[in-house]
Amino acid sequence: MPSWKQVASLCVGFAGLVVGAAGVALAVVTVPNENDAARAQNNVYLWSDGSVMARDGETNRQNVTIDEIPYSMRYAAISAENASFYQDSGVDPMGIARALFNMARGGETQGGSTITQQYVKNAMLNQDQTLDRKFKELFISIKVGWQVDKDKILQGYLNTSYYGRGAYGIQAAAQAYYGKNAKELKPDESALLATVLKGANLYDPAGGTGPQATKAENTKRAKARWAWILDREVANHRMSKAGRAKYPMSKFPTPDQPKPVASKSGQIGYLMDTAKKYVLKHAQGMNERQFDQGGYTIRTTFDRKKTEELTAAVKKVNKRYIDPKKRAKDRYVQFGGASVVPGDGKIVALYGGEGYDKGHFSNNADTFGVPVGSTWKPFVLAAAMKYGTSESNQQGISQESHYNGNDHLKVKKADGTYVLKQDGSPFYQENESSHRWGYIPLTKAMEQSVNTPFVQLAMDVGMDKVKETAHKAGISPESFDKNLNPSFALGTSTPSAIRMADAYATFANSGTKYEPYSVTKLMYKGEDQPGFEKPTPESAIDSDIANNVTSVLENVIKNGTAKLASRLGMPAAGKTGTTDENKSAWFVGYTKKLSTAITMFREDAQNPRQLSMNGVGGFDSIHGGALPTEVWTEYMLQAMKGVPSEPFPTPVKIGERVDEPGMPAPTPTPTPSQEPSDSPSETPSESASPSESPSPSPSDTCSKWDIGCGGTGGGNGNGGGTGGGPGGSTGGDTTPTPDPTDGGGIFGGPHGGS
Repeated sequence: MPSWKQVASLCVGFAGLVVGAAGVALAVVTVPNENDAARAQNNVYLWSDGSVMARDGETNRQNVTIDEIPYSMRYAAISAENASFYQDSGVDPMGIARALFNMARGGETQGGSTITQQYVKNAMLNQDQTLDRKFKELFISIKVGWQVDKDKILQGYLNTSYYGRGAYGIQAAAQAYYGKNAKELKPDESALLATVLKGANLYDPAGGTGPQATKAENTKRAKARWAWILDREVANHRMSKAGRAKYPMSKFPTPDQPKPVASKSGQIGYLMDTAKKYVLKHAQGMNERQFDQGGYTIRTTFDRKKTEELTAAVKKVNKRYIDPKKRAKDRYVQFGGASVVPGDGKIVALYGGEGYDKGHFSNNADTFGVPVGSTWKPFVLAAAMKYGTSESNQQGISQESHYNGNDHLKVKKADGTYVLKQDGSPFYQENESSHRWGYIPLTKAMEQSVNTPFVQLAMDVGMDKVKETAHKAGISPESFDKNLNPSFALGTSTPSAIRMADAYATFANSGTKYEPYSVTKLMYKGEDQPGFEKPTPESAIDSDIANNVTSVLENVIKNGTAKLASRLGMPAAGKTGTTDENKSAWFVGYTKKLSTAITMFREDAQNPRQLSMNGVGGFDSIHGGALPTEVWTEYMLQAMKGVPSEPFPTPVKIGERVDEPGMPAPTPTPTPSQEPSDSPSETPSESASPSESPSPSPSDTCSKWDIGCGGTGGGNGNGGGTGGGPGGSTGGDTTPTPDPTDGGGIFGGPHGGS
């Protein structure tokens, strides 16, 4: 055993080596030139054919001197980031030790750097999160702390920091957020700009990218940190208590809306936004600040011609029906759309809104928050075909299985007990109309979008299995309604148009899924960057099941709620969707070569909440089989021009017909007309009795304006209802949301119906 003297000698010797090495490092290291390291370039976006789409990313920075930066901004930044700035040596040894330890374990790097260190990192070093760079940061920061005046360091830090909205430096940030020069900032505005230094994507009140960066969530976070910074200024004697009292939460300095960028006019901004998010997700070791410094070439999957055709289709339908000057209800109407190639996954076209240049910054093609309604029903059917029900001994069931399609249906759980509301009374599922369909095949229920069969079917199969099926098809988990209640079967989840187009492309591709992608190549300084290989195929749904679902959805276009789409004149399949209170309407449809989703809703960008579309365009209500289907058809007529017509695979009969318990036996009759039909007709295929299921007249299935719908009756809504709105027979696309329960039944959700 070594003596204590030997141990002490070793420790002293080791410490001496460390000090000596540090001394050598300090002697050898030089302070880099700030201007050389901070220089930035454009990013160049390319269309799928390699032609230039847009240039973006030229650094928006105008350096200012410390005298042009108000004390309120200096104090806000110091209080938030480094209270001991004017007293410390320029480094935080404990913060660096934590970062080094975390990196050595293979974890993410941590914060805790001083303002001096952040300045060195921003202006003098690359952004690689490595041990080598961290050591350089340490020694350069120590030397900068010795050699550079504190105000000069603070000036450099505030001039090189990223504030979001493409703004580098305090002057650009003041212009981007408040439309003024930095020297004109007030203390409360300075505190907000110090707030976004934490990370503008999550703290800019205008919102960021991703499901957790909504305007509401960002505003909540920003207000909390803004108030904390003001309190910190008081605690650090940078602001008096009387001065702090001038800025209660009720006087939060909400910044201006982001300014439009000329190069992002029309759909270009949304295409760039989608591609940028894909790059940040897939590029190895890259963060947003690195990307925004520029120098990258991004080759996208977007087809210029198809993008223009989708935009033209939206504008054509919008001009035909929507007139905000004539009708107040037509204000705030929005469309979104996306096209994905089956068997590949590439996104070839988007419609995100009117354009950044029109002040519309939310990408409607890639937004979370718009319930998809009855376009969800194919996932219910696919789950039933795979997993079956207790009546089928968990063996897959046939599309010809019969369920009760009548309105005001008492819903049962899988164990046969009734779903109860909070007050203990039974929960009844509604259709949009009171039409008595009786017991009808699932094919017919899908054709006319009748709600009650699919709610009961999903309860019998299990909502967890419906969710699993949708996820496998391509729906991202973040968009699922967290409440797996009866309404879950009717589309209370909120996936984007991109995800819906991709999930339906899985059906079009006989059950093989590809992740949607928008970038095929990323280059930096002429070199390809890794991470942008084409997504690999995944077996998501059994091919026979997928092909059977497609055959059912073909019938929706041939005979059902999406007959407007039959104008395409080639094999196509799809599903309409309308939500509770008529707050959104969808159509998702596909051919063998292209899958497209169209969404329509009303939302005031200044007060984000969905509004009812009742009365829009002068119609009582808007259904998925109307304007969304019309946009889809106008677009697909152009997008598929010159593309050979290709039939879908002939589906192999699967499963057995398993009818819902309680279905009466059909009345015996010698006439063949009472035998179940192989293809759904305009009347229910089977009912409890003739009196329960009368054959609808033209007025039961047609709207007076519905093109190609033979009748001129009263303009019925879904499933032979009396909606009177566009879309004619856009079956069962609306349902009320039941109340929450605490007695074992599961109800409701943030959005109603389907």
